[in-house]
Amino acid sequence: MATIRPTGQTLGATVKGIDLSQPVSNADFATIIAALGRYGVLCFPEQDLDAPALRDFSQRFGRLQMSVTGKLAVPGMPEVGILSNILENGEPIGLADAGQDWHTDMSYNKLVGFTNVLYAVKVPRRNGQVLGATQFANMHAAYDDLAPELKQKLANATATHDFNKFWEAMRQRPGSIRPPLTEEQRQKRPASVHPVFLTHPITGRKVLYCNPGYAIRINELEPEESDRVLQQLFEHQLQPKYIYTHTWTESDVLMWDHIGTLHYAIPDYTADEPRLMMRCQVMADRIFDPTFVRETLQANAAP
Repeated sequence: MATIRPTGQTLGATVKGIDLSQPVSNADFATIIAALGRYGVLCFPEQDLDAPALRDFSQRFGRLQMSVTGKLAVPGMPEVGILSNILENGEPIGLADAGQDWHTDMSYNKLVGFTNVLYAVKVPRRNGQVLGATQFANMHAAYDDLAPELKQKLANATATHDFNKFWEAMRQRPGSIRPPLTEEQRQKRPASVHPVFLTHPITGRKVLYCNPGYAIRINELEPEESDRVLQQLFEHQLQPKYIYTHTWTESDVLMWDHIGTLHYAIPDYTADEPRLMMRCQVMADRIFDPTFVRETLQANAAP
């Protein structure tokens, strides 16, 4: 049976009592869903998974996204991506995620992302110090603390999210080996529009759904005002009081809620300090179904 131990910080909890290499019971699945909404980031330590097991656990939460490039995934299993700084024969074996700007995965999609599930295979260290931590920001709290006049101003506002903004920003980073997207790849990721404030499907509370990585404008405002308000929102949501840092250990499974958090991978390690993760990205095709949420949370409440 799953047990939840909160970090006591703005986000995060540790989940014990579940072997993710085996099918998860309905009761434990319900516990995970409820905890993900409440704590935003969940760590399942000391797991022993292969790629099929990670895929099977992840796809219970929703449809899995494939890589935009069609590469950098586990061979024969495009649903399971590889995040790594490791080179083999001079070629990357995975997508290097270090140094990415604060963002929410898949907000550029019409159907947004719900959760990421990462399994740590190799964690970089230097002189015994763990490197490559991942930071998260709490968008429930960020919304709650917005000035009332700004909440009113943006109550019905929408923002455009563009995948190419993020990709091009990463290409400009020193040492980046990302190629430009082809026209075909760009067409697979057209810009999308979402409310600036979303109602979270698990908690029923409002969240600030507008991130520095992908949001390019607030559509109801003139361009100059849009730029000013976006910058105001970005600065607000990244205040230290909203941020939680996860320090990785090999065999951690970490999952986080895209709807209620932003994240950032800290680029404090070098090419000779290997980092290797397997990742599944889960779409929000199930979590916005009221029946799915209601029946799942009822299972969590059952004696």
